[in-house]
Amino acid sequence: MNKFPKLSKFSHLLASFFGIGLLPIAPGTWGSLAGLLLFFSFIYFQLNYFLLVSLFLCFVILAIVVCSIASKDLVEKDNKAIVIDEVAGAWLSFLFIPILGIYDFSSSEWQKDSYLAACFLFILFRFFDIFKPHPISFIDRKFNSGFGVVLDDLVAGIFAGLTLLGGNFFIQIF
Repeated sequence: MNKFPKLSKFSHLLASFFGIGLLPIAPGTWGSLAGLLLFFSFIYFQLNYFLLVSLFLCFVILAIVVCSIASKDLVEKDNKAIVIDEVAGAWLSFLFIPILGIYDFSSSEWQKDSYLAACFLFILFRFFDIFKPHPISFIDRKFNSGFGVVLDDLVAGIFAGLTLLGGNFFIQIF
């Protein structure tokens, strides 16, 4: 393909998360930041956790389909401009926040510490997404499909969430 992405193509527009992937320096970080800001809006509007999980699952399916379509003609399947996978991975890391005890399931309310926890998770997610420890690097190399493009970021999100939970167990930040 000559030029990726062509924002006139809907799959490219979504894959670049509405053009965020075209930002010149560290497009993956910008995509993750978009995921963080999206999550901040969920906290602000006190979105129910179960609705958040449902939206996340739909978003992951959309991301896999979009990445499959958008990267179909590309030699490098995980093009730097494709950042919808970073949004999905960061979002998955944020789903660990209620385990910290800063979400009230009885009243469906996010606590103020949710913003701080999300910032920590953003940093941890970027660390794991950039450095790709095993098995993230294995997934990144071996799975050359839309599923693989998204999967390595989902695993980075799981690593970020588990790291924050483990760190909180020892340090008691939250």
